[in-house]
Amino acid sequence: MKLTNNRYKLIIVIQAFLLVMDLNINTFSILVRKHNAIMLILFILQDVCIVLALAALLLTFFSTYVFQAGLVELLYDKFRFTIMVCVVYFVLTTSVYIWMLSVRWKEPLKHNWSVGLYIMYIIQRFVAPIYYYFYKRAMLRISDPRFFEDLEWDPSNPATHINGMVK
Repeated sequence: MKLTNNRYKLIIVIQAFLLVMDLNINTFSILVRKHNAIMLILFILQDVCIVLALAALLLTFFSTYVFQAGLVELLYDKFRFTIMVCVVYFVLTTSVYIWMLSVRWKEPLKHNWSVGLYIMYIIQRFVAPIYYYFYKRAMLRISDPRFFEDLEWDPSNPATHINGMVK
């Protein structure tokens, strides 16, 4: 499947929407703290958004000429950190929300967080902007036309590298 401009625009819009949903849930979920069921639904929705965002990013990888030519290692080298950040962010987010809801399920307005939960919550909130940055950067970098063209792809030849990327 070749990624046309219209398809790519649609994927970019979907990816941006998923990031905005994640950001909004991170920001405003505290407003519904009285209602555990609504928080649970929001947290599940956030996890689904993270998984769908990663899936959309991987689908754009799969549609590149580089991937179809079998140079998966090149894509992995370029986007390894982004993939790792996505997975770490997903695990942190899921862990924090499971822990948070299990602590406060019976008494939603009672604030009885442990030190460990505070630390996990703070780490998750610090990792969130890193996730947003690297994910957005990856979704824009994969739009480079060189990934979609039949060029001389030789990762072992330094002459084919431009600015750290194979030409």
